[in-house]
Amino acid sequence: MYQVNFDQPQKVFFIGIGGISMSGLAEILLDRGFEVYGSDRDITPITNRLVSKGATIYQGHDENHIHNDLSFIVYTAAIKKDNPEYMQGVSLAIPLISRAELLGQVMAHYKYSVGVAGTHGKTTTTSMVAHIFENCDIDATISVGGILKLIDGNIKVGSSDYFVTEACEYANSFLEFKPFIGIVLNIDEDHLDFFKDLDDIRHSFLTYLGNIPKNGYAIINSAALKETDLYDNLECNTVTFGLSEVDSDYYPKNVSYNAFGLGSYEFYHHDTHLCTVHLKTTGEHNVLNSLSAMTMAHLLGLDLDQAAIGLSTFSGANRRFEYKGDLGGVTIIDDYAHHPSEIEATINAAKKIVKNKLWIVFQPHTYTRTIRFLEDFARVLAKADGIILTDIYAAREKDEHTVHSKDLLKAINSLNPNVAYIPSFDDVQVFILSHCVPNDLLITMGAGNVFLIGEDILNS
Repeated sequence: MYQVNFDQPQKVFFIGIGGISMSGLAEILLDRGFEVYGSDRDITPITNRLVSKGATIYQGHDENHIHNDLSFIVYTAAIKKDNPEYMQGVSLAIPLISRAELLGQVMAHYKYSVGVAGTHGKTTTTSMVAHIFENCDIDATISVGGILKLIDGNIKVGSSDYFVTEACEYANSFLEFKPFIGIVLNIDEDHLDFFKDLDDIRHSFLTYLGNIPKNGYAIINSAALKETDLYDNLECNTVTFGLSEVDSDYYPKNVSYNAFGLGSYEFYHHDTHLCTVHLKTTGEHNVLNSLSAMTMAHLLGLDLDQAAIGLSTFSGANRRFEYKGDLGGVTIIDDYAHHPSEIEATINAAKKIVKNKLWIVFQPHTYTRTIRFLEDFARVLAKADGIILTDIYAAREKDEHTVHSKDLLKAINSLNPNVAYIPSFDDVQVFILSHCVPNDLLITMGAGNVFLIGEDILNS
C-alpha cells in the first residue's frame, strides 16, 4: 500500500470527493499544503467549500482529469473498477489508495485518536465526543459523518494530538484504523450485501479492536459482550459501559427523562460517582451513546464536569431526530434510522414527547436490508399510529425484483391497519396535509432522500 508522506505536500486526486468522509480527508490534506483535485457526480455546498479552500473539482468522471503528475489517487468504496478515472490511474501506474486506507494513515499521526464504531449511533457519538473536546479546550481534529453545527460542517482540522472519527464496518473499512481508543456502541446484523452473517460482523469488530495498541483502550457496550467471549483475549485495556452496574464498568444511576424526552443521569465508574450529565438528545439510546463518550473522557483524564457541560450543548447531529419545524401545530422531525433497531429506538424516544398521534413516513433503504429484516421492520413500524411507505431507496444496489415496499405494507397491515404505500413524494405530502392534526408528530425516516418531504411541506 502506498504510504503518504504528510510532511511533503503532493498532488492528489479524489474520485468521489463530495462524500462526507472524502471531503474531510481532502480538507485535512489542503490544510497540510497538498495540491488537491477531485471529481464527483454533483456540485454541492460541500464541494464548494473545498473549492473555497483551494481545491480544483470537476463535475462528472472523465479519464482526462487524471494526469501522470499526480502522486496518488484516493477512491471511495462506491467507486467501481470500471470508473474512467480509476482505470486511467491504473493505466498510468499512479498509486491508488482507498478512502479507508488514507484515513487510517491520517489517524496514525495523532497520539490520541478515537474511532467510534457500531452498527448504530456513530455520527451522534462522534458529535458528542467533539462537543466534549471543544468544551474541554482541546483543539481536536474532528471528522464526522454528517453536518455538525459546532464546527459548521463535517470536518475541523485541529492543532492538537487529538483526533476523532467514525469507524464504519461496511466493506471492513475500519480494519485500516489503529485508534488509541476504539469505541463499540453495538453490534447488529446489517450490511448483509457484504457480510455473510452476524458472526462475520462480530469477527470484523474483533479484528478492529485488535488493532488498538497495548496501551490503548477498547470501550465496549456490555450488551455486545453477552453475545461472545472473543473479546477476552484483546491485548489492549478493555472497559465496558452500559445501563446495568452489574455488567458494566461505567454506568448511569437515577436516569430520568423530562417532558421533551431528554435524559439526565448520575455517571458512575464502579462505585464512584463521577459527575451529573444532562442531555439535549432524546431517548435511552442516546444515554448509552453519551456513556461511551463520557467513558472516553474519563480514560483520557479530562475534566468530567466540563465534559458533561459539553454534552449538554449537543442537541443532535444533522438528520438524527432533527427538528425541522412546525406546520399548523404538527411537529416535523427527520431521522436517519434505516435499521429496525434504530427505528425502534427513535419511536420509543418519540413516544416520550408526542401529545397526539405519531406518524412515520418511512423510505426503506436498499433491497438486501429490506428483505432481510422485513418482519422486524413491520414489527417496529407498527408501533406508530400511522405509517406511510415510499418506494425502496436503492442506494448502491440494483433492483432484482426480490422485494417491494408492498411486501412491507402487507406485513405491517397484519399488525396495524393504519398503513399506506404512496410512491410519489408529492402524494405523500397531500396525504400528510389531509390527515395530520395539531399536536401530531410526523417523522420522515430513512437514509435516502425522504427528508425532502418534510422540507417541501414546510417550504410550501
